[in-house]
Amino acid sequence: MSTVSKIMSKNPKTVGPGLSIVGAAKKMRTARVGSLLVKKGKQLVGIVTDTDIVRRAVAAGKPLGKLTVEKIMTRPLCTIEGSEPVDDAQEMMSDLGVRHLGVTKGGEIVGVVSVRDVMRFYKRYAQSSIVMPEQGYSEPKISQD
Repeated sequence: MSTVSKIMSKNPKTVGPGLSIVGAAKKMRTARVGSLLVKKGKQLVGIVTDTDIVRRAVAAGKPLGKLTVEKIMTRPLCTIEGSEPVDDAQEMMSDLGVRHLGVTKGGEIVGVVSVRDVMRFYKRYAQSSIVMPEQGYSEPKISQD
């Protein structure tokens, strides 16, 4: 089984907690990412995601130009060690109800893994596991209770 570090996005994008929601959304669009790590000085204080923006700002009717990342970010950032199996990341996301995990190596954040990264991994894994009919494919046996 592959590890989280092999499927994560490296060099995650960061923003300060005082950035407006509009500024964060523009940075996500430009970087083509669904999350930004939030740093205050050198300290990681949370994560803001596209879901945070939609649920905690847009749907709540908040003033997007004035509302800051700090007000809607998720904290603390849930993390997983990069050497852990992808299955563990998927299980952790499911258990915690999150779509992004910070990936650590020796306690330092080195990347971010998202639900999309996990889905891509499973898609490639499933496609590589398919047995073609000319290679001896047999129908599954179905039993009735």
